[in-house]
Amino acid sequence: QVQLVESGGGLVPTGGSLRLSCAASGVPFSIAFNTMAWYRQAPEKQRELVATVTSGGNTDYADSVKGRFTISRDNAKNTVYLQMNSLKPEDTAVYYCNAGRQGFSSSLHSYIATSSWGQGTQVTVSS
Repeated sequence: QVQLVESGGGLVPTGGSLRLSCAASGVPFSIAFNTMAWYRQAPEKQRELVATVTSGGNTDYADSVKGRFTISRDNAKNTVYLQMNSLKPEDTAVYYCNAGRQGFSSSLHSYIATSSWGQGTQVTVSS
């Protein structure tokens, strides 16, 4: 069973930046063979998929974060990152990572979540 541990959240002002990390562990598991994804869930809202990176390095983003967020992966460290710039109050949420696979295309909309969920990391953007 893969274990995912998110970190790097915090309180930042509007326009600020944060870099989230997600460390994967478990026997045996390597992110190299999976699409990795970041989700977020704001209070009283459904969990939203915001970014994916395939095993081949293709990335895709939700329209709400495109141009501001960057997902990346370090297979050697079994870690995936989410660089968040130009943060807005509406980015406030708990952020989760997930390991999964792609369906019919490499787009975010074809992502299929397969791993369990970690505790997440809280991101709060003050106005």
